[in-house]
Amino acid sequence: MDTNLRTRIRAGDHDAFGELFDAYARSVYNHAFRLTGDWATAEDVVSLTFLDAWRLRERLEAEGGSVRPWLLGIATNVARNTRRATRRHAAAVARLPRDTAVRDHADEVAGRVDDAAQLALVRTALAALRRTEREVLALCVWSGLDYKAAAEALGVPVGTVRSRLSRARAKLAKVTNHMELPESHGQMRGDRTTAVRPITEGNR
Repeated sequence: MDTNLRTRIRAGDHDAFGELFDAYARSVYNHAFRLTGDWATAEDVVSLTFLDAWRLRERLEAEGGSVRPWLLGIATNVARNTRRATRRHAAAVARLPRDTAVRDHADEVAGRVDDAAQLALVRTALAALRRTEREVLALCVWSGLDYKAAAEALGVPVGTVRSRLSRARAKLAKVTNHMELPESHGQMRGDRTTAVRPITEGNR
């Protein structure tokens, strides 16, 4: 079935892309949220990921298993670009004259304050990681990809995935030894034990 779906996607079958979205939109959203820490940004990443998937459809390998690693790889790149754009926007806003009216987004996030507070401590720990380490952690630990699938998603050798994940675990273990992370809710799955535990054959 996956090979047939790959063939249809490569051919530009609109129904195949509908199936792709239905099957993996939630997975892409969760991955984007873990990378960006923002609900609205994650939604934007989902939209841009599927637009890029359509644009890059002919680059999808004709043979293979699940197309989820391919999609998560695209989402990872989109999240990188989105973060850069967000930083540029923030810098531009900071340069505005003090009396320039800037839209207040407080109302939009009021209902998410509790989850954001939970996420804040986790993000504090993740701040100790390099971007490449966070991406591998998100793919292997939270999205459940094995080393080979994560390597496919990121376009790097399997050995690179292993070494980045090992460094990420070591850094998180060091940081979380000095802080108490909350039980997490919503899209952020797993407490600090989940984030740093070794990936075994049973939980890949």
